[in-house]
Amino acid sequence: MFAFFGLAALALSAVGLYGVLAQLVAQRTAEFGVRRAVGAQTHDLLLLVAWQGGLPVIGGLAAGIALTVAGGKLIASLLYGVHATDWRALAAVCLVLLTVAALAMTAPALRAARVDPMVALREE
Repeated sequence: MFAFFGLAALALSAVGLYGVLAQLVAQRTAEFGVRRAVGAQTHDLLLLVAWQGGLPVIGGLAAGIALTVAGGKLIASLLYGVHATDWRALAAVCLVLLTVAALAMTAPALRAARVDPMVALREE
């Protein structure tokens, strides 16, 4: 049951991150077109979108790890065979969350990188 709810929360967070970044890219299409027109490379736009999507993810992971360590004694009674401060388990969770976040950010970042400057500027 915990695994089901954990996977559901992971899927909802991925869909939410994708939706927020897709909306951000759609709103800033003209800006990305101007950036492309003045010489921004594809990887510059990819990094811009990845930074804007990755910062909340990293902040959430840091807060989650801090709360896990702080509430370790309370969580220890719920876990079987795993200590609340088991760094391998925390590292595995962080790796899974970062992978899901990277996959959720891929499509909006690629859409931002493919903006044609002339089309984006004509829309304004």
